Amino acid sequence: MAKAKSQKKAAAIDMTAMCDVAFLLLTFFILTATAKQPEPLPVDTPSSTVQTKLPEKDLATLTVGSGKVFFGVTGKQVRVRTLELMGIKYGIAFTPEERKRFSQIDAFGVPMSQLRSLISKSSAERNQKNLQSGIPKDSLDNQLKEWIYNARIATNEVAGVQLKVAIKGDAKQEYPEIKKVMDILQDQQINQFNLVTGLRGKDF
Repeated sequence: MAKAKSQKKAAAIDMTAMCDVAFLLLTFFILTATAKQPEPLPVDTPSSTVQTKLPEKDLATLTVGSGKVFFGVTGKQVRVRTLELMGIKYGIAFTPEERKRFSQIDAFGVPMSQLRSLISKSSAERNQKNLQSGIPKDSLDNQLKEWIYNARIATNEVAGVQLKVAIKGDAKQEYPEIKKVMDILQDQQINQFNLVTGLRGKDF
């Protein structure tokens, strides 16, 4: 007598648990990710084949473009201490709230007389085009020199190390503007600094 053939049933895999894990991971990464802040002064850096990574801390970046100079320093504590020293220099008493808000600003480019107004603005407002006129750097009012000098003092006080400096210049920027910044650095005996460039392929 012939045996009855059993019908094969398709195996089913319950994916509910895996979907739950995937959504939990996705939610975690979204909530913990930090959005990249737009640059207040976008520049088109010159190309280079050199691959040298900039330090992630104890670094001041001078961004030069459109005849303006913007200044930024890493580390919230260093930023706050630098602001305090600049306040003493220019006779401006910043409130704790202003110091806290300033610690979250990566880079800026306004004279000291406009700094409190800039600090009070939101991130989107600060990054509006042509809102920031650049930090004064001429011989009669060289505020850029003071920012660099006080950032060096603040870095030494907070971290106990020397401040490193990087210049990020626009490829279309005229050399005399870059040279003014270099002269300010050399006046403070800063003869070693990084030049920020964009990576390009090697020429064959």
